[in-house]
Amino acid sequence: MKLDVRRSNILYRFIRSVGYVSFNCVYRIKVEGRENIPPAGPAILLPKHQFWTDIPIMGLAAWRPLNFIAKQELFVYPGVRHFISSLGGVPIHRLNPVKSLGSFRYVEQLLKEGEFVVLFPEGTYYPHAVGRGKHRFVERLLRTQEKAGWHGDKAIPFIPVGIRYNEKKFRTEVHVKIGQPIYSRGESGGEEFTRRIVEEIAQLSGLAL
Repeated sequence: MKLDVRRSNILYRFIRSVGYVSFNCVYRIKVEGRENIPPAGPAILLPKHQFWTDIPIMGLAAWRPLNFIAKQELFVYPGVRHFISSLGGVPIHRLNPVKSLGSFRYVEQLLKEGEFVVLFPEGTYYPHAVGRGKHRFVERLLRTQEKAGWHGDKAIPFIPVGIRYNEKKFRTEVHVKIGQPIYSRGESGGEEFTRRIVEEIAQLSGLAL
């Protein structure tokens, strides 16, 4: 899929401000561990995925504009595609990765520009449970790191994020726990690294694997 729209920081901050007011009418969002987000990118944030609300909640929890890896189905209609892309959405075709080569290259470029990228490693919703991580995109990111020679202090931090919903009669509590960065130890194929990430996400979310 061709990416012809980049994130608009002005629109992003406006929607974030509106979302802050709207979401705080329904949720009590508590964020722990913001200090684990580095002062500058690149970085990959990897949150737990239970509901669609995880996406705007991540936008509220972080301190700067983000780019979100999202399923291609959300980008079918031109107007919707333009809007989501302007908010930092990047489409990925889950069933046919070949169709996502343009998106892969775009994400690589974002990282080279020092951007923050959000990837939900479970790939879909797993309410009150933990799904097996999808390792192929993580594997691609590790290859990008290797090709760019980002090692040691320049290695990309992969930051696990736990999200836990405590439903109450009024204003559901949402606990967002940002974990310490994880760095690749050269795991083969990325599958082992993805497993480490998912284990951290489960622990931060208070869920059993």
